[in-house]
Amino acid sequence: MKKILILTMAALSLFGCKKDVLEKVNPNQITTDTYWKTESDVQAALAATYSLFRDVNSGYWGVRGIELSNGRGDDFFIRNDVADLYRLSTFTNTPDDGPVNDFWNGSYRAIFRANQIIENVGKVPGLSDASKAAYVSEAKFLRGVNYFNLVINFGDVPLHLKVPVSKDDYFVAKSPEADVWKQVIQDFTDAAANLPASYPANFVGRATKGAAIAYMGKAQLYTKDYAGAETTLKQLTASPFSYSLMPNYQDNFLATTKNNAESVFEIQLADVGGTNPWAGENANEAIGVTTAQEFAPAEVAGWFEVSPTDKLFNEFQKEKTVANDFDPRMYATLIWNYPGATFYNKPFTDFQLLFGYSSMFKKYQNFNQNGEITGASGASDYTSSNNERALRYADVLLMIGEAQAMQGKTAEAFTYVKQIRDRANLPAIAVPGSQDAMMAEIRHQRMIEFARENQRFYDLKRWGLLQQEIANSDKVGKQYFVPGKHDYYPIPQSEINSNSKMVQNPKW
Repeated sequence: MKKILILTMAALSLFGCKKDVLEKVNPNQITTDTYWKTESDVQAALAATYSLFRDVNSGYWGVRGIELSNGRGDDFFIRNDVADLYRLSTFTNTPDDGPVNDFWNGSYRAIFRANQIIENVGKVPGLSDASKAAYVSEAKFLRGVNYFNLVINFGDVPLHLKVPVSKDDYFVAKSPEADVWKQVIQDFTDAAANLPASYPANFVGRATKGAAIAYMGKAQLYTKDYAGAETTLKQLTASPFSYSLMPNYQDNFLATTKNNAESVFEIQLADVGGTNPWAGENANEAIGVTTAQEFAPAEVAGWFEVSPTDKLFNEFQKEKTVANDFDPRMYATLIWNYPGATFYNKPFTDFQLLFGYSSMFKKYQNFNQNGEITGASGASDYTSSNNERALRYADVLLMIGEAQAMQGKTAEAFTYVKQIRDRANLPAIAVPGSQDAMMAEIRHQRMIEFARENQRFYDLKRWGLLQQEIANSDKVGKQYFVPGKHDYYPIPQSEINSNSKMVQNPKW
């Protein structure tokens, strides 16, 4: 698998052929009887599973996934160009929402593919036991990430841990959220046991032991196992791991500095392949994402779909650097009307702010180009090569700090939070003396460190602050937020209609 973003396959067949003397084998049809013959088959199956993370419609790190995961936050607004997305952002959505349905189906497609790998790797001749164990672990990591994304968005969801063998096997009831979390943690535990700490350069982007440990610790934090999260995540601060914060925060969001020392798990993208990012899984599909183009302003051929709120804009300005300048994370995340500000090589004054807010997103935009739709030759003009950083070492440090703070270890927690502050060149402060004060600092740092990185809404939910912080914001639609309802997305109506065992989430 030279690079996981290059090797793809359309799908893996569910059923093998039932043979008798009257049947002929179609040499052009891939089935479970004709597949799983070589290591390349396993690698292609893994690539097909990874590729769903960046699918333009259903991928969690494709454009719709970025909008789904950020759109409900108090720091993010989606305009009304795409009605379903606007309704998600303003808490007026219904169970028949298209993007939520796509995300649900895409996640279970990935889980189905991961289960196929887990069940079939043992059949491949010539693989060592160690190689088989590593491939199974990699597939469990992918299954774990998909269930992590499902459980934080839907709560109770069906657990599919085997490949269905009959039609009835597809239709199962939801498992309680606690049971889903147990499975997520188990998948990451199993994955960490056999994954390598690193790969050769030609395998960049594959799941590593560090990525599995990081996600395991994140799952423990979400389930309030603070001691377990602390122990798990601290492993990443010592040998054999060599993660570190990039000296320049902005290097985490540029196409030229992908897969750097701060990256724990990263979604591999490239402006190559076919010319149509919306083509689906075939040769016409571009292997990039359209997020930067859809978020860019109209003056550089963007579709200006989203905007940061002024709550975020103001949060960045609560503290200046030791040089009395804006936080460097503000410069890397937002563009606004400051002296000398340029965006896509144009003065900021050439751009029009359309939504009543004071800034636009700069993070993950290809702002060093003259325009957003200037793709590589032969690829789609709409796609970006800028990888999505799914989990950064900065998150590991702040999660350790949070886990310690929630155990009352405020002095220890501050040693990890201080690394984040120091990278931002913020002035020295006294160690927050109470758990409440330490958590207030962590909450502030997480809001500005991870803006537009699929974190804010879930952080607020974990802290029990969704209702308070959404109400205390300038977010359009905040008046429609219903506690206990909008904490989760509804189960898609299509799933309710097709699965007699499925029940809707509360209040939907």
